[in-house]
Amino acid sequence: MDINLARTFLEIVASGSFVRAAERLHVTQTAVSVRVRTLEALLGRKLFVRNKAGASLTAAGEQFLRYAPTLVQVWERARHQVAVPPGLHAMIALGGELSLWNPLLLDWLIWMRKTAPQLAIRTQVGLPEGLMNQVTEGILDIAVMYAPHHRPGLRIERLMEEKLVLVTTTRKRRAARQSDYVFVDWGPEFAAHHNLSFPELSNPGTFVGLGPLGLQYILKAGGSGYFRLNAVQPHLRSGRLKLVRGAPDFLYPAYAVYSESADPKALMPALAGLRHVAGAKPRIGRRSSRGS
Repeated sequence: MDINLARTFLEIVASGSFVRAAERLHVTQTAVSVRVRTLEALLGRKLFVRNKAGASLTAAGEQFLRYAPTLVQVWERARHQVAVPPGLHAMIALGGELSLWNPLLLDWLIWMRKTAPQLAIRTQVGLPEGLMNQVTEGILDIAVMYAPHHRPGLRIERLMEEKLVLVTTTRKRRAARQSDYVFVDWGPEFAAHHNLSFPELSNPGTFVGLGPLGLQYILKAGGSGYFRLNAVQPHLRSGRLKLVRGAPDFLYPAYAVYSESADPKALMPALAGLRHVAGAKPRIGRRSSRGS
């Protein structure tokens, strides 16, 4: 079976629509429909019911959903293992959000090279949804991210709790002003707590979807905003930034997401390294229920 058929099936399930699946896969809607018809012909069963709201699974589709992620993961794992350089035993593929690379994942990479030299390592930076999709499909063994969604066949482990603090470039450390405040999108939970604490800043003029971008902006243009304590500590020590007196801090946990069927020879050393550099004891999250 063409593995793209299973990938397309999973993308339709995740997005709930043939149209959205085509957009995410960067193919035409006709191509998606042809792939589904081919898959249905191979299985001898209809997998989707299409309606105005999108696409829903038939009973046969629900059954195939139990196996499709494994098909994709086995293929990707086989492809990675074939590509392992001579002299190494296995490959670990890890992706993380940009904000987590410095210092957490950089420290992990150094730890792995010293402690697990028998493993080949492939790393990448990604956005949350893409990272989740790649773990589901077996392209990545581990994704390190802030707000993972529960999906079938995946485990979620909390690595650490970062602290978000309000900093400013002004000398007086005064309360944030809407005119120079930068709202960083740290997710819906942060937004809810933030709006309760700062109702006057719920609709700022500058909205940034990426923490490192927002931090670089206020360092160059001035202003205030919430950022990870680890990221701003060098600037606090140098005096370029100051903590705003009396402002509340917010906890922001980071997680490792990995497949239940991942190769333990590569997975276990990688997770041990993440736990070590995060300074966290292993805390396994509940198994995912279906859906995203």
